[in-house]
Amino acid sequence: MRKITSVFIAVLLFAGAASAQKKLTRDERMKWWREARFGMFIHWGDYAQWAGMYKGHQVGHGGEWIMNRGKIPVAEYQAAAKTFNPVKYDPDAWVRMAKDAGMKYIVITAKHHDGFAMFKSNASKWNIADATPYGKDVLKPLAVACKKYGIKLGFYYSHAQDWNNPGGAVARKVASEGWANPDSAKIDAYTKEHSGHWDPYQTTATMGEYIDRVAVPQVKELLTNYGDVAVLWWDTPTGMTDEYAEKLNAVLALQPNIITNDRLKRPNYPGDTKTPEQKIPGLSELDGKDWETCMTMNGTWGYKSYDNKWKTPETLIHNLVDIASKGGNYLLNVGPDALGQFPQGSIDDLKAIGVWMKVNSEAIYATTASPLPALAWGRCTKRVADGKTTLYLSVFNWPADGKLVVPGLKNKVLTSSLLVNGTMLKTEEGKDGLVVNLPANAPDAVASVIKLEVKGEVANANTTAEGKMKSGSID
Repeated sequence: MRKITSVFIAVLLFAGAASAQKKLTRDERMKWWREARFGMFIHWGDYAQWAGMYKGHQVGHGGEWIMNRGKIPVAEYQAAAKTFNPVKYDPDAWVRMAKDAGMKYIVITAKHHDGFAMFKSNASKWNIADATPYGKDVLKPLAVACKKYGIKLGFYYSHAQDWNNPGGAVARKVASEGWANPDSAKIDAYTKEHSGHWDPYQTTATMGEYIDRVAVPQVKELLTNYGDVAVLWWDTPTGMTDEYAEKLNAVLALQPNIITNDRLKRPNYPGDTKTPEQKIPGLSELDGKDWETCMTMNGTWGYKSYDNKWKTPETLIHNLVDIASKGGNYLLNVGPDALGQFPQGSIDDLKAIGVWMKVNSEAIYATTASPLPALAWGRCTKRVADGKTTLYLSVFNWPADGKLVVPGLKNKVLTSSLLVNGTMLKTEEGKDGLVVNLPANAPDAVASVIKLEVKGEVANANTTAEGKMKSGSID
């Protein structure tokens, strides 16, 4: 009976998967993502058990790069997976923490550059179900929890770089050769003979064989076995050719409404979103395309036991507001430990952000970029509806004289109030723009939001240059 019940639940959960999706227009596909503004990145894999340490030494770069940076032999690295047993993994708790922080979607590393799949895969035994004592797929219960709490689920997949499955590209070696657009035959010959891997084991196959044997089948598994997948987040297109990219791109038909980033293969596969990494672009770098800043809470993506340089809640909240004010999304990372627990620093930051979002999320969700010139006191987001514009003025620096100057605003003011409690505020025309008269003390020490409703649409004072933003690659 238990087996029958499990099968029934699985059928209900995943019945609405790829084949049942109605094909949407691009704007329809992007609507939820553009309104979400805030998501959680999760970098988790077998590398978490190394915790940034190898042979008693701290290894530089992100915790997820330890095999590469420590030049750990394949046999040694794979043997260590036999002790990876995240018995405290609680996907329900993870998703609740994301939801309570105000996040609308989660993107988790289904496979990072070490090639270790965090799901049961028939394409490679190098996966959590077959290579560890844990012996279970961690993505399926996460998918269930996301569905339960109304959180969109996405997968990060390292599609080219792979240090364990033979044939995978290694450490950007091919890219460094300066080939603008090599064909697949040239890539195959190079990767088999000069892969740059520190262990000859990895060079026993061509990249073409790797794409066909591992990458394409695993992406099919991800887009078939977990219900609706909202995002496919490619990374490090080392050695990718248009031929390889098209094989992977074709698999996306399994989830016709999926959103992808710009890291499958440049420049011919731009995806839907640009991906500035560890930085928030300036106005002059924006070009009207959808974008998402991904950023760590401390200094690493994957878990390091000794990295406790946590960003303050104030910094993270200001980042979120700044990004929303420029029309972007914030994908904020958590690196769980080997037992499957979020570090306490991440938990504390998420709780603090959640407290602020509970009061002020209206200034973030479903808003668009600020139409105002640069603001010395904070940031602005906008919503237009029913012949009026609502400006959300997030004030970081509360004016000592109680007068908040909103430069360049000519529209008739309909209402002005504190978002936290609805207290009405008086406004007046000033020499340098509209003046909002504020109480002596800020309601929130981090960012207080003024809700300003004006008649009509507000003319955009921001004229941005041609986009100069260059997408990096996640570490």
